[in-house]
Amino acid sequence: MAQRSDQKEKEKENPHKGHRERVRARFRSAGLESFPAHNLLELLLFFSVPQGDTNETAHRLIEHFGSLLHVLDAPFDELMKVSGIGEVSATLIMLVPQLANRYFEEQRKEKRSLDTQEALHSYVISRFAGLKVETAFLLCLNNAYQLHHCGPISWGTKNAVHLDSCTLLETAFRHGATKVVLAHNHPNGLAAPSPEDVACTREAYRLFRSVDIKLVDHLIVAAGECFSMASHLRTGRIFFEDDAPQQQAADII
Repeated sequence: MAQRSDQKEKEKENPHKGHRERVRARFRSAGLESFPAHNLLELLLFFSVPQGDTNETAHRLIEHFGSLLHVLDAPFDELMKVSGIGEVSATLIMLVPQLANRYFEEQRKEKRSLDTQEALHSYVISRFAGLKVETAFLLCLNNAYQLHHCGPISWGTKNAVHLDSCTLLETAFRHGATKVVLAHNHPNGLAAPSPEDVACTREAYRLFRSVDIKLVDHLIVAAGECFSMASHLRTGRIFFEDDAPQQQAADII
């Protein structure tokens, strides 16, 4: 009984115990959408103020500058005038908008336009430079052929690579793709599709078609050259199965 009473007394003495972890867990599970401005600043200040109540400091910042926007745009000297804000906290607050600017700058660079075959081939060839094993990439594009993401989805040996359906769909969905391009290399071969490449391309086309995503092409890179399966007379029919009889598509080798 005495131990239980002591525990209750401790909780009364420190009602905010575990508060920081609850706030961090809330962010990890739901992001910042439900955070009022002062709670967002409170969370941010956790990283510059190891202990203590940052909620009151967050409120003071909002009261002093009038809004979250003006807090984040405030110069160093003005931030330092707010009680509870030291050099480390002021620097952290100033870092946020500049870091966001860099993030969006990098994002804009990544969203390059690949709306011509020349641009697409040049970009894909550069991604395989130096790779010694067969690797597959998935390029995620929007309807304007802007690149949202390009990353490896499978690593193989010197002669083979495996494409997993779940990985293909998860990657496309995560990056909001409406169009995708498959690309893989032949480190020790020619820039030409094998029968296995043709078969997996057909499967990938049908997989993406089932979720209303367009597989635009499957590119094969070798020795600095790029082969477009969509542009080749025989393999190109895979990418138009919607318009072609199924028996014609089945004849592709």
